[in-house]
Amino acid sequence: MNTLPSRAAALVDGDNISPKHAARILRAARSIGQLDVARVYGVMAGGSDWLKAPGWRFVHAGGGKNATDLLMSIDAMELALALGIETFVLATSDSDFTHVAQRLRERGAKVVGVGERKAPEQFRAACSDFFELPTEAQPAIDASAKPVPPTRRPSQLDEAIKLLIAKHSEQGKGMLLSEFGGRIHHLQGTVLKDLPEGSWRGYFEARPSLFGIDPKGTGARVRFLRSGFASA
Repeated sequence: MNTLPSRAAALVDGDNISPKHAARILRAARSIGQLDVARVYGVMAGGSDWLKAPGWRFVHAGGGKNATDLLMSIDAMELALALGIETFVLATSDSDFTHVAQRLRERGAKVVGVGERKAPEQFRAACSDFFELPTEAQPAIDASAKPVPPTRRPSQLDEAIKLLIAKHSEQGKGMLLSEFGGRIHHLQGTVLKDLPEGSWRGYFEARPSLFGIDPKGTGARVRFLRSGFASA
């Protein structure tokens, strides 16, 4: 007697995962079960390219704080409880889905995580398996083009931030943003009111040639870019 493949659902955090990975995630999901549900959660405003991705149903989460994370988490539990889905593919690099993965596994479901290199260890460990998405290829550089100088030269504060991040970076993934404010205040005496941007996230986002920062989430990290400091 042939055993029917388990029912599977693929849920994608569209605010966190690039639509360039749409086909790859779909293939992975279809390889581990009978894919009955394939949804992408995000905000429809701005015309997300996920809307054009074949095989996916886009679910508009609205504009509230953490709306995408909340709706995707609720739907995952509903699919497990009401529809008996036994296998889940959760595509995200956000640690906020750690509890969802753990709860689904406690119910006996298989949870396959899919995310980028920045995906935190908490989420990876909470999944039955985890597949890391390849880094998107960078466009080829025209050898005849003149090098573009950094858009902003590092200040003394930037240099101090670089040293702090280097000290507390974990396996090259950067430093937790949630820990950064307290440590830089202890080191430099810098507080948010000293920043024209009003927040450290705003500060880093205003300096894309010097720093890289993860999307919002409890496990978001900040990194310094060596290229931005190389010519300083």
